[in-house]
Amino acid sequence: MTFRQISLFVLCSLFGGYGHTAEVPAFEAELLQVFDVPIAKQGVAVGGEYFYVVDKRAISKHVKATGDLVSFWPGDDDAGNPLIHMDGLIEHEGQLFAAHSNYPESPMTSSVEVWDAEAMQHVASHSFGINRGSLTWLDWHAGSWWGAFANYDKVQSGQLNPYGLTNNTQIVKFDENFVVTESWTLPHNILDRIRPMSNSGGSWGPDGYLYLTGHDHGEIYVMELPLAGSVLHQVATVMVPVMEGQGIAWDRSGEVRNLWGINKQQRKVARLKMPEITAGRSQRVAEPARPAD
Repeated sequence: MTFRQISLFVLCSLFGGYGHTAEVPAFEAELLQVFDVPIAKQGVAVGGEYFYVVDKRAISKHVKATGDLVSFWPGDDDAGNPLIHMDGLIEHEGQLFAAHSNYPESPMTSSVEVWDAEAMQHVASHSFGINRGSLTWLDWHAGSWWGAFANYDKVQSGQLNPYGLTNNTQIVKFDENFVVTESWTLPHNILDRIRPMSNSGGSWGPDGYLYLTGHDHGEIYVMELPLAGSVLHQVATVMVPVMEGQGIAWDRSGEVRNLWGINKQQRKVARLKMPEITAGRSQRVAEPARPAD
């Protein structure tokens, strides 16, 4: 074996090969509550007293303890509503921030839409125009905005080519003005699992890991940023009851390891107790050996 072959073997052992990851531990979440919500089709956000459910063009506000409906936007009549396809939703400092795109139209465009969470009134919009894909989720973590621009292997109705190709999905970090400062791709094993769709939901956990979902499966992928390169590192998989992909949200109001999600087919919202992730590891870059004297 040549020196180059030995070097590649060592690097593949350290970093999981050419985009592939080694087997990761699996955990199970505990189901705490389930609510029937007719518009539970895309995602959920959660605050201190309320949770919020997003459909493609509407948002409902509910009492967190009981699921009772408090208010609804845009109400019974959405005539003139310019929003096409909302996905993820987050409650942050009294406002709701929704990831919005023109899915499945082409070329892909995306925006961030903002509501006053108390009044449930739309108050602001930030447009990305034609960008990296379809914005599917948004979160605030460590002083920055985070999100995903999804792309798909699926060929949409009326189109001849795949909708961007799943491999082109990107996890991005924004500054406070939604300017992208960094971006990462997903490991091949996760891309293969979520194709022909893409990454639908994401939320940073209290343990410093990024929790991601696909579009269809009852599982959450626990990720961390790599110390080198551009591919996120998978720490674990969490199997979740009721939920099947789509938008998720960690409860940051004091509830211990509570995460919320939806079941799109059954129109349900679920509150889960997430397990402690104890088997994770951070990738380390080996220091190069010093040449012999």
